[in-house]
Amino acid sequence: MSDKVEFTRGIADIMNRDSRYAYEAYTFVLEALGYTLRKIGQHRHVTGQELCFGIRDLGWERFGYLARTVFNSWGVRATEDFGQIVFNLVDAGLMGKTETDSPDDFKAVYDFREALEESYRVEVPWAKPKAPKPKNP
Repeated sequence: MSDKVEFTRGIADIMNRDSRYAYEAYTFVLEALGYTLRKIGQHRHVTGQELCFGIRDLGWERFGYLARTVFNSWGVRATEDFGQIVFNLVDAGLMGKTETDSPDDFKAVYDFREALEESYRVEVPWAKPKAPKPKNP
């Protein structure tokens, strides 16, 4: 059986036990783990806090200002929800953890409204302030 089929079945089993979160929330968390590892630049353990910031950054890239709305539509309303998703994946054998990892690592990492909406910025090249022209002597 392929890894994708195993993964899909694993998520279906999780959702039968805990229906709070959409399938997409689980796949996004796993994608965000890979994204975070690439951003860190080394293959190592990622803390709950690091993963939360990776999720935020990937959410900005994928969904822009609507990241909070998308996460809410998946049943995710706070960083604690990402912790529940991670530990559901761990319990299903789809993600690993260390002895010291805990759902508490995901508590109040950031406020969704502030981190996903108020801090969001769109950079447009034509809106950057231009350097002043040097004055001729």
